[in-house]
Amino acid sequence: MNNPFSQLISYRKILFNITVDDIKKKYAGSIMGGTWILLNPLLFLSAYFLVYITIFKIKLTGISTFDYVLIIFSGLIPWFGFSESIGLGVNTVTSNSSLIKNTIFPIELIPVKVVLASMVSQLIGLIMLLIVVGFNGQLGFYVLLLPFVLILQILFTTGLVWILASINVFFRDLSQIITVILILLMMVSPIAYTTDMLTSELVYFMQFNPMYYMISLYREIIIYNSLPSWDITVIFVALSLGLFFLGHYVFTRLKVVFADYV
Repeated sequence: MNNPFSQLISYRKILFNITVDDIKKKYAGSIMGGTWILLNPLLFLSAYFLVYITIFKIKLTGISTFDYVLIIFSGLIPWFGFSESIGLGVNTVTSNSSLIKNTIFPIELIPVKVVLASMVSQLIGLIMLLIVVGFNGQLGFYVLLLPFVLILQILFTTGLVWILASINVFFRDLSQIITVILILLMMVSPIAYTTDMLTSELVYFMQFNPMYYMISLYREIIIYNSLPSWDITVIFVALSLGLFFLGHYVFTRLKVVFADYV
């Protein structure tokens, strides 16, 4: 089955069940259980608040401290979902050897369920942000575009996880390298700053960072209550669909030899 969309639709019930099971296992045995779904984004926000507002005391002209916190949160939430998906997804093949050797189970679903399970915390964070923005009187009509952006993020992340999980089968050090790359990518992504704070030279280089497009879409819709820029939207749509199909192609081509390495 070469069409990834057809495959996911055909196995949607299995995908749903294994995703729910993955979410339950993630928090099983912990004292606070599913509460971590809510706490994780709050802890990340608290860390950014401490660094950028309490320590660095960054203030933007014409923007209150509260609005700046919302700006940070609008970039941090999608980053949190993306980084968790990549961090966990890179090991999905090597850590599921029994399923990989099962000739009946569609192993393409394993990376997908990790991405979907990782989206739960992001969804909770988005709901929290929308509630606060709504109480602040900034919530607008364009928020209806959020599901579209979320789907694009899932497609983009799934394609990338398919590729990374495939490479990690043959190059196990990749999982360690990804940890460092995610830290660096977080630093150069517009989470705690906007393009208005950058020079034209830095904005140019920012355009080579896929996170720039993803975060910009969320921020323009939620914080600025505006229709996302056409060029940013088109580029991220192309990136998401392109990487999704490429990732599926790479994974399906290499999966025939996975069992020999895991």
